[in-house]
Amino acid sequence: QAQLVESGGGSVQAGGSLRLACAVSGGYTQINYCMGWFRQAPGKEREGVAFIDVDYRTGYVDSVRGRFTISKDNAKNILFLQMNSLKPDDTAMYYCAVASGWRWECDEWKRYNIWGQGTQVTISS
Repeated sequence: QAQLVESGGGSVQAGGSLRLACAVSGGYTQINYCMGWFRQAPGKEREGVAFIDVDYRTGYVDSVRGRFTISKDNAKNILFLQMNSLKPDDTAMYYCAVASGWRWECDEWKRYNIWGQGTQVTISS
């Protein structure tokens, strides 16, 4: 079973930047399937934020497009989320996830079935 461990969360002021990382380990290379970042704010449902497929194509939810960048390092089995121009509305617990067995159509958020424990991001105004 693959394991995902997020890091890089923290507290910054609006307009600042953070870079999240997700280390992927396990018996097989989950890094080669759809990988994504999700977030859940207090009182809200979890939402998909960004994905990257096996061909390095990426997609973003409208609220973060142009500010966030998802990337991965296959050699090191690490997924990243660079977050710039952060807003208070970005405050949430951020999770990385894998849609095991799926390499494309990674915007089907319900396919994600392996999750990390989350890292908190707090943006102050």
